[in-house]
Amino acid sequence: MSTIRVQTAQNVSLEYEIASLGDRIIATIIDSLIIGAWFVGFAVLAVLPLASHGRVSSSGFGPLAILLMILAYLPVVVYNLVCEVFFNGQSIGKKSQNIRVMRLDGTVPSIGDYLLRWLLRIIDLQMAGLVAIISIAASQRGQRLGDMAAGTTVVKLRPIPTHAATLAGISPLAGYQVVFPQVAVLADHDVALVRQLVQQARARHNYEVLNEVATKVKALTGIQTDLQD
Repeated sequence: MSTIRVQTAQNVSLEYEIASLGDRIIATIIDSLIIGAWFVGFAVLAVLPLASHGRVSSSGFGPLAILLMILAYLPVVVYNLVCEVFFNGQSIGKKSQNIRVMRLDGTVPSIGDYLLRWLLRIIDLQMAGLVAIISIAASQRGQRLGDMAAGTTVVKLRPIPTHAATLAGISPLAGYQVVFPQVAVLADHDVALVRQLVQQARARHNYEVLNEVATKVKALTGIQTDLQD
């Protein structure tokens, strides 16, 4: 099992398991089915009604036919790029397999990283995706060519362990009971952001920000408590 190690803002080392080739293939198949459904839906809702009225001819490529081709293929071309940029490194297929794109240093990829991965899909998808399959299988970090160029890989997402101390390699106190296990829904970068906001708010005695942070955490985790912010 291949993993990558991430050092968090709390000086805790986290290990993420590299997504298996099977997970990535299944995710790609699901994304392909979604793209296929888009083509079918577009044909039924747009092309066929216009063709039935004689506005689209199969023998010519007029302005309307060209416009329809652009409208049909543009979402397909940018599907993976848009999903990864706006859905934190996940397409719908990746989300179904609980995997996402991550930089090798554990940070969130930049738009440039996503763009580079997207551009090199042209090469990775050659021979029905055989190029990508070979590179992922041969790479110790499960990288296709686009990942190698962008310094990224695809990892499995795991729930944050309830015992954070165990994660840090420190044995918890005997008899210790976790007070708010609901925080497991927060990602590591969420916790880092909360810590940063709390430190800044306390240093500036900005209790309004503390209240907003506490309220947001309660909303995300479902925690109900009368403790001070």
